[in-house]
Amino acid sequence: MVINSGPKTTDLGDRYRVLLDIGRTITGTLGTDELFRVIYRETARVVEAAGFYIAIYDEDSDLATIVFYADRGAERRVEIQYRGSESSVIRDGEATIINDGVQAHSLMVLGDQDSEITRSAISVPLRFDGQVMGAMSAQSYESDAYDAADRELLQGIADLAAVAIENARHVQALDARRREAERIEAIGLAMSSSLDARAVIRQIVDAALELLEADAAHLWLVEQERATVAASGGPMALPEGSRYAFPDEVLEDVADLGRPILIPDVPESPLLPEAMRRELQETCGMLVPLVLGEQISGFLSVGHREHRTFGDDQVQVAKRLASQASAALVNARLHERVQALSLTDPLTGLPNRRHLQLHLQRELAAARRGRALTVVIFDLDRFKTYNDTHGHVAGDEALRHVGMVLTREARAMNVVARYGGDEFISVLAGSTMEEGQMHAERIAVAVSQDPYLSQHGMTVSYGLGGYDRDMTSIDDIIRTADRDLYDRKAARPKQPAR
Repeated sequence: MVINSGPKTTDLGDRYRVLLDIGRTITGTLGTDELFRVIYRETARVVEAAGFYIAIYDEDSDLATIVFYADRGAERRVEIQYRGSESSVIRDGEATIINDGVQAHSLMVLGDQDSEITRSAISVPLRFDGQVMGAMSAQSYESDAYDAADRELLQGIADLAAVAIENARHVQALDARRREAERIEAIGLAMSSSLDARAVIRQIVDAALELLEADAAHLWLVEQERATVAASGGPMALPEGSRYAFPDEVLEDVADLGRPILIPDVPESPLLPEAMRRELQETCGMLVPLVLGEQISGFLSVGHREHRTFGDDQVQVAKRLASQASAALVNARLHERVQALSLTDPLTGLPNRRHLQLHLQRELAAARRGRALTVVIFDLDRFKTYNDTHGHVAGDEALRHVGMVLTREARAMNVVARYGGDEFISVLAGSTMEEGQMHAERIAVAVSQDPYLSQHGMTVSYGLGGYDRDMTSIDDIIRTADRDLYDRKAARPKQPAR
């Protein structure tokens, strides 16, 4: 598309009317990308603008970033940077006209080849609230294309454009903060309503992609000098579960810094393992450590396909998201500990009665669908007498050793639990009564041969219960095993207590 400039506007009244029309148009545009295009098109209606660009200046870094340019009507959204202090327009805040030899006098010359470059240019400052916030330039491939009236008109457009750009940036910042607040609120709600850390960090990765406009986002968990992708998103993301070795000294350096680390050149960064750099498609990125206590538990990383400068606002967003991720991991670990305590017998380390009931409910449902199920209940013989004679500390030690025998002898698919007191239960999923009998006999022999238990003459009795279709609850199958235990003990010859 080529936009032809209209006739030069020289009459003062006409210029005011043009500026009024342009002002109404550009100040009604709030999106920055669209605003840059509108500024260009409105300018090209009244000023020769075969070449055109808009640069935004950051005084702290002394960098001017060309955010938009057009060459012979071809519009581009770009981020080319140059030193603002080297531009007389930005440094002095004064407009300039070059009517020949732009290449020798301007930092930004449009055109593809030496024989096809712009020859004359007007460059004017974008000023807001007494400060230079950037520059705007119209260029021509002809010599002597501009005069003082063009410079004055372009400066008038630039003054209106500066107000519109500042308004658009303000609205954009408000919108970004609104979106960030909504994301943070959603993450907070997820953390308060769900104890599933994976669901929370999934939301954090999605928020990083949106709020930081990233091409890839990863949540890494670090353990024993290895980093694993726990969650990832974006078109350039690594697969979840990918693992890479991090040198210990790198982790220590990152932990010492304890703040976001900008990586302007990902393929060459010494902070990242070589294997990871080969896999990553990002050009630049940011790494934010997740610190729990004084230890690094992971990273939140974002990356971009093209080179990009991370502003302070983006760094702060990343820090807030990383903080949420750290809190989610703390909650998850606390939940795991609470769950372990609530479902584990503290004396033996075996699943407790509550855990047993939850497991049996699932196995009973599977048995109703046709899978075999056998339950074996074990009782430590003469335990009360032993406990009264040797004391509770010795009794607890005996129970711990029985628990160790059960754990050692049980298959991975079976669950052994402390039922209460000196009673233990094995749940044998997919096992017949005959297989249950062999399991029970093996446990009885192992207890009698255990070095600690055998020296005190400790043995176990057992009873079996198998599922049948008349059973309606887990209590039915446990009662069956308990009756069998009672019957076996009653049939056994009495032995003197030890």
